[in-house]
Amino acid sequence: MGLEELLEKQKNFHGVPIEGSEAGVRSKIDAELMADSSVMQFVSFLLEEVEFGINILSVHEILRMPEITRLPNTPDFIKGVINLRGNVIPIVDVRIRFDFPSGQITDLTRVIVVETGEKLVGLLVDNVYQVVRLPEGNIDPPSDLIEGVSEEFITGIGRMRDRLIVILNLDNILFSDEGRKAALGEQAK
Repeated sequence: MGLEELLEKQKNFHGVPIEGSEAGVRSKIDAELMADSSVMQFVSFLLEEVEFGINILSVHEILRMPEITRLPNTPDFIKGVINLRGNVIPIVDVRIRFDFPSGQITDLTRVIVVETGEKLVGLLVDNVYQVVRLPEGNIDPPSDLIEGVSEEFITGIGRMRDRLIVILNLDNILFSDEGRKAALGEQAK
């Protein structure tokens, strides 16, 4: 089977990897797929063995576990605040926000500082996995895949070879109205 046939077969299977281990063929196929559509990049992280992705354009920086100052009268998922070069940044424990059991802080625990709205917010995650490049054609809307999953919280499910990546909508998933006011320091009106 020639390279052109492999490329055509790959296009027909919409991102299903080809059998075999020849790296050169896979690289050319990946390059061809990337050229066919616009590519989105995501910072992926793990929680409970589930891989989640955040659009890389929203990521400000990734930090090792800093010292967090706890705040009184905040929702459980807001762990507190950190001082990042003179800026006070609220930290959201993503495990608690997603109703996962609490996890232990390890050497792999990271805070992903993201921009949501016009504010910086830190996301406490188990492990930052990698930067993932996905063609837009490999991202399916959640309503097409899973009934009952709200598009309000998930923008899509990314398919990458043998992995699925849950793409998050940061503007809606981080806070309820009360949590947003508490974490961002806004006064209730």
